[in-house]
Amino acid sequence: MLEEKSPQRTSIAQLGEFGLIDHLTKHFEINQSSTLKGIGDDAAVLDFKDKKTVVSTDLLIEGVHFDLAYMPLKHLGYKAVVANVSDICAMNATPTQITVSIAVSNRFPLEALEELFAGITLASKHYKVDVIGGDTTSSQKGLIISITALGEANAEDIVYRSGAAANDLLVVTGDIGAAYMGLQVLEREKQVFQVNPNNQPDLDNYTYLIERQLKPEARKDIKELLEKLEVKPTSMIDISDGLSSEIMHLCKQSNVGCTIYEEKLPLDPQLISVCEEFNIDSTTVAINGGEDYELLFTIALEDFDKIKANPNLTVIGHMVKESEGKHLVTRANQKIELKARGWNALAE
Repeated sequence: MLEEKSPQRTSIAQLGEFGLIDHLTKHFEINQSSTLKGIGDDAAVLDFKDKKTVVSTDLLIEGVHFDLAYMPLKHLGYKAVVANVSDICAMNATPTQITVSIAVSNRFPLEALEELFAGITLASKHYKVDVIGGDTTSSQKGLIISITALGEANAEDIVYRSGAAANDLLVVTGDIGAAYMGLQVLEREKQVFQVNPNNQPDLDNYTYLIERQLKPEARKDIKELLEKLEVKPTSMIDISDGLSSEIMHLCKQSNVGCTIYEEKLPLDPQLISVCEEFNIDSTTVAINGGEDYELLFTIALEDFDKIKANPNLTVIGHMVKESEGKHLVTRANQKIELKARGWNALAE
């Protein structure tokens, strides 16, 4: 019987910092005409000409934001880019460049970082963003990823959180809650595996939910879609911390209240069936689950006819005067106060 070879483990210390950077960044290509100089000098050089620049940054920490027990490193690299590209899309801007910084402990060999950067490379190609720099350093424990994303937009196209008015319609792209339930499935299977490592999980009934958790996509397509429909949102945010939290942000920044309707929430059939299996209320999941990376935005009432037939967009409610508060109307026509119970990165 042939002995099974253990996977190769190359110590990253052998390469040194600059050797490691050269090795990990050799597959990045330039996609954007605004990138005059990317990786390889003391700083990148960008030229946005008469466009405005939007910038967002994100920090991902092992054990807080991701669990490598079920998050493959390639998927993690892809998702880290998506999370940042989504923030640029939420400004109604076009993502153009990212920087990638990592802190890594010596338990990660070179091959692990190659997997991580393969995911980053795949996402950068898919979203046509240039990786223009970053940093690598050591970590006492675990993996830390910091990505900064840049984008461009005409000044008149940028959408802020602060533009919503009473009577504006509240619209969400795609469906919501699936990423959270994907996480619940993976957490359950992790616990089963810890009890019995020989038990192979059967995940066939959960493929959509798991994909939404492990390989989400940013809605870069929505900017172009809305332009074709001749609709400019009055306010916008991406759904990363949970629908209720994001609605609260729009209401606070725009000085308005809102009414959303339980029956209007867009839920995937797989989400509904798995919520039943877990004995969790699907509306609670849809409102409080995060990491969907869909867009939540408001439009003027007169634009309703332009979007009403579009399968990508669902009107879930409307904005009201601030004094009327923030409410969810249930299927039983009960009006209950909307509370933000989404992801809180600072909670113990």
